[in-house]
Amino acid sequence: MKPLSKGLKKILGFTVLITIISIGYYFYALLLYPPVEERETVLYKLGEGFGEIGLWLLLFIYSRTLIKLLLGKGAISKRILPEYSPPVDARLFGGLIHFLDRTHVYFGIATIAIIVLHIALVGLPMHILFFPAVLILVIWQGVFGMFISWRYSPKELEKFAYLVHAQLFTGVMIGIFAYFGHILIDD
Repeated sequence: MKPLSKGLKKILGFTVLITIISIGYYFYALLLYPPVEERETVLYKLGEGFGEIGLWLLLFIYSRTLIKLLLGKGAISKRILPEYSPPVDARLFGGLIHFLDRTHVYFGIATIAIIVLHIALVGLPMHILFFPAVLILVIWQGVFGMFISWRYSPKELEKFAYLVHAQLFTGVMIGIFAYFGHILIDD
């Protein structure tokens, strides 16, 4: 069995570390803060619907990264899995990857808007640190993604924005923080 690559070890180690920290904060917040009351208003229910749509959009956006990793395509694949050779010919999925690349920006913008709408309509408790962290990370991804796709970005800024935007650490944190935040308020 081949040893894990350095990039994959970093992602897995980071994921475990963030999960352990999140579990600790989950129990801290569970003991410190009173339970969040669920409201049964029309806006609240609409906000829950936006939250579910936001979740599916995030899964769609990060499926692009997963597919590229599995097919050994793109710069992120070369960083995380440098010696990986896919079991299938990546050219068979060229149309799918092209579609995901072309629509990534639009789905990203829609995802940010829907997540912000979800937070505004549901009124998530911002004193629980999971929620402001997710909001900041989602906006962080959006801002740096904008600098990548905006044609008037200076080349240095575009290069820096790509390095910040095109990594999995932010996606890992968004997923873990959103998960623990939601189970905390659903208890």
